[in-house]
Amino acid sequence: MELFPQEIPDDQHQGAPLAWRMRPRSLDEFEGQGHLLGVGKPLRRAIEGDRLSSLVFYGPPGTGKTALAYLIARRTGSAFAVLNAVTAGVADIRKGVAEAEARRRGRQQRTILFIDEIHRFNKVQQDALLPDVERGTVTLIGASTENPFFALIPALRSRSQILEFKSLDREALLRIARRALRDADRGLGRLAVCMEEDALDYLVRMADGDARKLLNTLEIGAETALTTEEGRVFDLALASQVLQKRALQYDKDGDAHYDTASAFIKSMRGSDPDAAVYYLARMLEAGEDPRFIARRIVICASEDVGNADPQALLIAEAALRSVERIGMPEARIVLAQAVTYLATAPKSNAAYLAVEAALADVRSGENLSIPACLRDASYRGAAVLGRGVGYRYPHDYPGHFVAQKYLAEDRKYYRPTRQGYEKTLQDRLKMWYPKKSGKLGKQTGS
Repeated sequence: MELFPQEIPDDQHQGAPLAWRMRPRSLDEFEGQGHLLGVGKPLRRAIEGDRLSSLVFYGPPGTGKTALAYLIARRTGSAFAVLNAVTAGVADIRKGVAEAEARRRGRQQRTILFIDEIHRFNKVQQDALLPDVERGTVTLIGASTENPFFALIPALRSRSQILEFKSLDREALLRIARRALRDADRGLGRLAVCMEEDALDYLVRMADGDARKLLNTLEIGAETALTTEEGRVFDLALASQVLQKRALQYDKDGDAHYDTASAFIKSMRGSDPDAAVYYLARMLEAGEDPRFIARRIVICASEDVGNADPQALLIAEAALRSVERIGMPEARIVLAQAVTYLATAPKSNAAYLAVEAALADVRSGENLSIPACLRDASYRGAAVLGRGVGYRYPHDYPGHFVAQKYLAEDRKYYRPTRQGYEKTLQDRLKMWYPKKSGKLGKQTGS
């Protein structure tokens, strides 16, 4: 008896969830992913011409990855073998491949090996796939919600075409929902659901681009709706009850974590306090460690605000200490204060660029000698060696400044901008080092 089914299960099986029953039966019925499946697109041409290589579908849940794999198998007449990376081991892979080889020799039928959550396979399991993917014993289609460039080994990536799926937009979700409401064979048409538009809009909005989530909530609501003479009434009140609270898509070890943190930092850097606070709220609601958020704020204070507003670092550091001491939920207020301060502060990355430029010189192997006047002169015999000789103590001079050579060769690393407090620093440096003044303020934002 074969481990995997050769035929695709019946879409119209009424015991299956609505999302399963309503899987698209053709490429024209498939919603979303127009960048991959639009007329004339390479993937669509490959499917229609039956010229597919191994594929990895990468994207958020409920965007059609599994549905398209089934559709490809149906369209190409291939056997469809399914593994879930959470429960499958190397023995399951080898058994499935052996069955695919027997199927190819006995019936000249190809096998699509579909591996859901392929990012959960470890290196040994991924290595076990390589020989048969390489030989074409199976056509691999993997589905992943995690970035395959991080999760898959290079050898498997090089043998597969990686395709990114995107969250479904409002119009695509509306079409999916209305098709399910009309369809009497596979969908909810037999229930005569009277769907109010504001309720449908609410479900679509709360689905967050996930068709499976939309159809699951639609099915629960339709089956529990009160029946009237006109049919089952699905109104906004029912929609709110069915979907009490939207679960944010946020995996602390996955793309959503890094993408949200990236958007958070870039919003502060881009001086948009509203966007920054939104991403802050999103991370907090998803259960992100507030200390992680506070550390990102401290980094932003130096990297993106810098000396344009030196107070920013003090506020960010105070926020980090406060978060560690008081915890949630009050820490959200402290974080919001720091975030809005940084987002509205003048910006300069001059200090960050300065240390990066200096590090580049150091790492290149360049070792500038330390002028003798700056060397340690605190030990006996230092004067004999010339250590510290000729050093001029700045506090002995007017304005507590005296020009002298601090680097063996003239270099310019710090270029303050004209933003915020850095205007004062730029003017001061121009006064102190007029010969270097032409090199000041050359970077973006000057």
